Order: sequence, then C-alpha cells, then structure tokens
Amino acid sequence: MNLYGKRPQAWLFLLFTILLVLGIFFRFVNLEQKIYWHDEVVTSFRIAGYYGQEFLQESFDGSVVSVADLQQYQQLNPEKSLQDLIKSLATEDPQHPPLYYIMVRFWVQLWGDSVAVTRSLSAIISLLVFPCLYWLCLELFAAPWVGWVAIALGTISPFHILYAQEAREYSLWTVTTLLASAALLRAMRRQTLASWAIYTVSLLLGFYTFLFSVLVAIGHGIYLLVLEKFSWTKTVKAYLLASITAVILYLPWIVVVIANLQILKMTTNWTNEQLPIGSLIIAWASNLSSMFIDLGLERYSLPSYLIYLTILALVIYAVYVLCRQTPQRIWLLIVTLITVTPLALILPDLISGGQRSASARYFIPCYLGIQLAVAYLFASKLRESQRKRIWHGIAAVVLTCGVISCAISAQAQVWWNKVVGAGNPQIAQVINQTSEPLIISNVDSTNPANLISLSYLLDPQVKFQLVIDPNIPQIPAKFSNIFLFHPSEGLRVGIENQYNAKTEQVENLSLLQVKGIGNK
Repeated sequence: MNLYGKRPQAWLFLLFTILLVLGIFFRFVNLEQKIYWHDEVVTSFRIAGYYGQEFLQESFDGSVVSVADLQQYQQLNPEKSLQDLIKSLATEDPQHPPLYYIMVRFWVQLWGDSVAVTRSLSAIISLLVFPCLYWLCLELFAAPWVGWVAIALGTISPFHILYAQEAREYSLWTVTTLLASAALLRAMRRQTLASWAIYTVSLLLGFYTFLFSVLVAIGHGIYLLVLEKFSWTKTVKAYLLASITAVILYLPWIVVVIANLQILKMTTNWTNEQLPIGSLIIAWASNLSSMFIDLGLERYSLPSYLIYLTILALVIYAVYVLCRQTPQRIWLLIVTLITVTPLALILPDLISGGQRSASARYFIPCYLGIQLAVAYLFASKLRESQRKRIWHGIAAVVLTCGVISCAISAQAQVWWNKVVGAGNPQIAQVINQTSEPLIISNVDSTNPANLISLSYLLDPQVKFQLVIDPNIPQIPAKFSNIFLFHPSEGLRVGIENQYNAKTEQVENLSLLQVKGIGNK
C-alpha cells in the first residue's frame, strides 16, 4: 500500500478543505453563547490580578451589591499588574502555571474583556493544532496522507472544538503536547544542538502551560529509553540534557508548587471525592467517544452505550493495526501517549478512590494518541485495494458524526464540559422574570466564582447580598422577591428563623425562594 503520496486525490483534497473550513467555523461560531462557567470566571479573575481573599472581604460583607460590582473582578484594573496575576496564581491556584494566563491578559488588553474576546484566544491557539499534528505525522510516518486524515479527524472533533471555545489552557496544552512530540522525533532524527534546543523549548512551554505536561515528558523518556534498549547512547545523553535543562528552567514554578502544596491539595480536593466504579467507567467511555461523536445524549441511555462500544471497538482495532503494521519507532510513541497519562490518573482512583480520571480534559495526550492511531487506520485502509468501499463508508460515518455533533453543540447554551453551574441559565430566567429581585448567598466550595458566572446571565437591576457563614444578612425592605442561591443549611435555617419566613425550592434548581418577606 502507498501512504507516501504528496497529497490526496483531488476530490479528497476538496473534502479535507471543506472539513477544515467547517472546523474553523465551529471554533469561532457563537463564542459568547455558552455559559461563562466557573473555571472561565476564575481565568478572568486571575488575569485581572485579583486575590480570592480580597474578593471575599470586599463583596461578602452583607452589603447589597450589583451585577456590575461583581463583574468588576472580571475586568482589568490599572492598579493590578502582571506581578499580581502571577502572585494570585502562585498563592491560590498553583496547579495552573502562568503561561496561558499571561497570554490572555495581553490579549484582552488589546481587544477587550468580553466573553467572546477572552475565549477567542483559545480558538486561535487551537488552529495551531493543525500544523503541529501534520508535522508530527510527517515525523512519525513520513506520510503526508496520514497527516491529512489526522487533520480531518481533528478539525471536526467535538472534543477539540469544545475546549477551543473555552477560556482555559487546554488548547494550548494540546499544541505544546504535539509540538514537543514532533520536536523529540526531529531531534532524534537530526541529532543537532539546534534540534534538541527546540525540543527543550517545546517541553518548557508545556511545563508552563499545564502541570500534567510532566507526564508527557515521562512518556517521552520511556519511549526513548525503550528504543535505545536502556543503553547510554548519544541520543539518551542528548535527551537527558534537554530534559534536565527544561526542568531547571521550570524550577521557579516547581518551587511555587512545593511552597503552596497545601493550597494545591485544597483546590484539587474535589478529585478525591468518591465516585462509583460504574460511574467512572461510563465517564471514561463518554469522554473517549466525544473525540468522534457527541450528540448530547443521556450518558446512561442505550444509544449512548452502543456509541461507547462502537468507538471503543474502533480504537482497539486502530491500535492493533498500528502495532501490527508499523515499526516500534512509530507505534511506541503513540502507545505511550495513549497510556502514560491515563494510568497516572486511573490507578489512584482505583486504588484509593477519587474522580481524577473522570475529567476528560486531563486525557488530552491520550486522545491525541488515539487520534493518530485512528488516522493511520483510515489512511492505510482507504489506500487498500480490498474492502476500500467499506472503509470509505466507516470513515464517512465518523466524519459525518463529528460534523453533526459540532453543529448540535454549537447551538447549546450548556454542554457537558461546563461542570459547575449547568442550571444557571434556568435560574437566571426565573430571577429575571421577577420584580425587584435580591439574591442571597454565602461561601461554599464553588459559590464565589459560580455567583459571578450567574451574574453574566442576569439583568442589570438584579442585586446580591453575600455573607460568610455563620452570618445572616440584614435584608432591606425594598426588595419584592428574595432568593437563596446554593445556600448552606445554616443560611437557610438562619433566615427562616430570623425573619419567621419559609423557603421553597424553585423548579428542582439550586435556588430557594423566601416566602414571608418581600413579595409585595
């Protein structure tokens, strides 16, 4: 079979061009439509240089504040410098290195801090996935045809598009993972100082983008050591020098993480919450399927189970064909991408409990490896003389499902990756329909950022009254409709007792309406 043509046939080249245009369109369409959820609010909060304690002291004092008062913490402040941004991350969010946040800060300084503008940087960065993916395929397979197929799969991948539209660092992590992998292969092939320097820089960019880039680097080390048969070769020496240099240059943030280890444990404590093994398995299957098809179906429905099994079978067969038909130099890199990061997340969940492995975004290196394996499968099967029509049909179904999935999710206000605040649009709709509304809330694990997320959906006249437990606010008499948003039990009981009122849940939402005060 010939995988080494310079470019696909004319009609296939046209198809790939159409898919590429669609992929770019889906990355930028309706950028402002989906809720600006908890984690994205934190992004804007960090790039503005604010500190969590500062926000709590100024806003959770029981005074009445407006939507604009809350959203000032999402806007750049001349009194807050780049140094404040880095200190805010270092002392309160050390699991997120500063590279992406610095880039977004400069971006919003140039173009404004609207939701669409803030998200657009991720969308633009995601376009760099295409050349990086193509380069990696050339280094791996020396086959442009595989590169074209990989781009076709990636450009309309529902998973990649979801994170291309999110104001977080995951598009950048995708790029740095591909870049470092391609740079490693190039350095091993060329064995020049410049090529190893490029690998060092790409590794360093990954480290300063996301902590789990360390797992990608470990996978690279395993790959190279196995290829070199654990011998002290020139390649191993060069790799160790490049890796050690990257680690030394990353030492400032390593020191930050170690110094704030307790904060790191607190901010990632949610990953230790127990999740039944059945739920974990469904999460793994659903997250994997979202690489190719994501129709917004109920995770536990029969159609979803059929999709999970179909995608799993496709992936297993793709890895099997890859390992059977390619030399170790090729399949081993892809297998390490697929396995190292998931094992580092899944094993702790199985041994000590937790839900680290339920987060799809942490599996990006794994999904990239799977994408490469499936791209090779399609590229090889579509060039075979036998059963070519069958594989044309399978590839067409996969690509069509990707396009349909992207078209569906592009119209949605909430999707599965918006983990916190999925009910906010319904909550906002209820509140906006009332007159003189007041929202009362207090601090819990998600409320501060989730409150700001809700504020993006509310009319300007809506007011907030925020307190810290066990304080009970003094509610002004001027409000007609009073709501409790994600209240603690202490706040709910305290208001009922202090004001001789009753609270009623609104439409199975995390919202209670207070009866007996207000409601003119």
